[in-house]
Amino acid sequence: MSTATRTTTLRRAGVLAGLAAATVLTAAGAASAHVGVHPGSYAKGATDGVLTFRVPNEEDTASTTEVRVYLPTDHPVLGVLVSPQNGWKAEVATTKLRKPVKTDDGSITEAVSRVTFSGGRIRHGQYQDFDIAFGRLPEDTGTLTFKTLQTYSNGDVVRWIEVPQKGAEEPEHPAPTLTLTAEGAAGEDGSAQAAGDTAKSARAVPDATPVAQPKASSVAEDSTARALGIAGLVAGLLGLATVFAFARDRAASATVPVGDSGQAARADEGDEK
Repeated sequence: MSTATRTTTLRRAGVLAGLAAATVLTAAGAASAHVGVHPGSYAKGATDGVLTFRVPNEEDTASTTEVRVYLPTDHPVLGVLVSPQNGWKAEVATTKLRKPVKTDDGSITEAVSRVTFSGGRIRHGQYQDFDIAFGRLPEDTGTLTFKTLQTYSNGDVVRWIEVPQKGAEEPEHPAPTLTLTAEGAAGEDGSAQAAGDTAKSARAVPDATPVAQPKASSVAEDSTARALGIAGLVAGLLGLATVFAFARDRAASATVPVGDSGQAARADEGDEK
């Protein structure tokens, strides 16, 4: 293999490895850019917990100026409280329930149906966490869907309202979805959530006093995105190393050492004599 051929082969291998790594990183970044709710699961009937809605900014030239979260009313979340954010204000809307919910303190006929955060900005390359505390989650359903509208400074509105279907591909704009598990069952985050009056989340709010939250932070790729990105880079580097080794072996096999050629010539001269 000539030097020019080896150089071209190695150059092509490097380009392909780079493209493969870039593809993995891009896919990982896209997968982590949706509006989501954390944690991903709670026990049915869990009390005194917090739901965190993480909103990344996906526009390159516009900022997020409003986030509107709709809470289900067919399976209402009771005792909702919102935390003030730096630079943001929260507006809470309630609705009358079709079917009152019976509690130890009596029947509840109204529940929060919408929380709107506005007045702040989430700029390109940033995200913001919005916390909504609850008093009690419903016990008669396995999932809660929180349809969310994200408004940008240029007037664009992204509607995170598509409901993921089991066994189907993830929709383009999935709504944040919370899984409700059986009492004491391990949730998606790997931890068991207890239900009932004694159930407390790791971030439970001890009283009705709102708690200030941190400012918007720079986007940090989640652990899955980082793992996929690293895997892509490692695969690219391993492929490049393999090409280098192959080219080196081909070059070595095509070259005859000078010392061996000299000995062969002298042996021929001796035979002639």
